[in-house]
Amino acid sequence: MQRKRLEDMTLRELWELFPIILSRHEDHWKQWAAEEISTLENALERNAKRISHIGSTAVERICAKPIIDILLEVADGVSFDKIKPLIESVGYRLMSASGSRMSFNKGYTPEGFADRVFHLHLRREGDNDEILFRDYLNAHPNIAHEYGSLKIELQKRFKHDRDGYTNAKTDFITRHTRQAKLENPPHPAE
Repeated sequence: MQRKRLEDMTLRELWELFPIILSRHEDHWKQWAAEEISTLENALERNAKRISHIGSTAVERICAKPIIDILLEVADGVSFDKIKPLIESVGYRLMSASGSRMSFNKGYTPEGFADRVFHLHLRREGDNDEILFRDYLNAHPNIAHEYGSLKIELQKRFKHDRDGYTNAKTDFITRHTRQAKLENPPHPAE
């Protein structure tokens, strides 16, 4: 029997095929991110302003979905229409687009997760609160532990509901990102 293409699956079918799975921190995630960032840098033909490993796989000491999140920032003058095919040329699939943001993924197959899975967040330069949150968690192990515990609890409730899982973390992330901004205010442009 031939499997459905991902594009033909309902959201419910996708959530069943790709449940929320948490793993203990793996040291190789940093290397996977570095390798993927290098691949992206080569494909993007100097259009990237900054590429960063973000998300829980970039935070030591906490559990994470074994999915490497990468933030790609481009300057205001760079067209997303120019960047999109460059990203797709290295195996990414566009998942959503709105205004000044695009989300891509790589490593989702009709059989389930591939060995390496990536989420790429395309943004304008400076739209990077995820970096502040990552750095805040790395600098505050007690808050990182709290976040890890929250994720474990939410995984039990939202194993097959990615939107529910993500939405349930929002208040925690927003509160601690706000605190990160207070501790490290942006420097005014010179």
